[in-house]
Amino acid sequence: MLASTFREPAREIAYVSMLRAQRARAILLIGSGFQDRAWERAMDAELDPYVRAGGRVAVVSRHRSLRVDTVQPENRAGAAELAKALVALGHREFAVLTGPPELTTVADRLAGFREGLAGAGIGLDRVVRGGAFTREGGHLAARRSLASGGPRPTCVFAVTDVMAVGALAALREAGVRVPEDMSLAGFDDIPVVRELSPPLSTVALPLTEMGERVIARALRTPAEAGRSRVVRIDGEVVLRGSTGPPPHGRHHG
Repeated sequence: MLASTFREPAREIAYVSMLRAQRARAILLIGSGFQDRAWERAMDAELDPYVRAGGRVAVVSRHRSLRVDTVQPENRAGAAELAKALVALGHREFAVLTGPPELTTVADRLAGFREGLAGAGIGLDRVVRGGAFTREGGHLAARRSLASGGPRPTCVFAVTDVMAVGALAALREAGVRVPEDMSLAGFDDIPVVRELSPPLSTVALPLTEMGERVIARALRTPAEAGRSRVVRIDGEVVLRGSTGPPPHGRHHG
């Protein structure tokens, strides 16, 4: 059974309950968790008895409170490294486009980006929320950033590539050239971003490997299982055509 929760906590709990009732051999939870104590308690109430009865659970990119096998991308460290790479291009004025603040992925990537800038003595000028962790959310956040007044940032970081795709469209609609007027970067390295014009700079995660690793964790035998384990996956900064030096006159070296 394959289902999308559309990042709705109540729907996720309902699907896990359904899988328990159907006596699924294993449950995989893929995607960001929630910074929500009520969700954590409800999820624990579903997963604990399922695991005690012999069910297997493995997750990707979830909240650390779940006591199950986890394949955890290093979101915070990857975002910090991206910030350092963008600073090295000469940027000093940044905006971050984010989705719902309760998502752990959003929180980790935003915190990491702040840390990377802080290490260079730079503050984050603005954080713009798009509402949804989607292309439409990125489009809305980019429009909000452009309409906010004041000096425009020279570089925008969208916390996921999907949002960056929407942001690129919004910048084009506003007549903002990427990267000549403003650089743009994302996170994940989903396949489509290499085909954009310009191709998107991002933090590449080995998405296929992560899927294979989480399946392997879920299908371990009881003898192999033992204690729950966290497998950490590093991201790699990949600079492409969507990022370049700041516009002439705003380059700080």
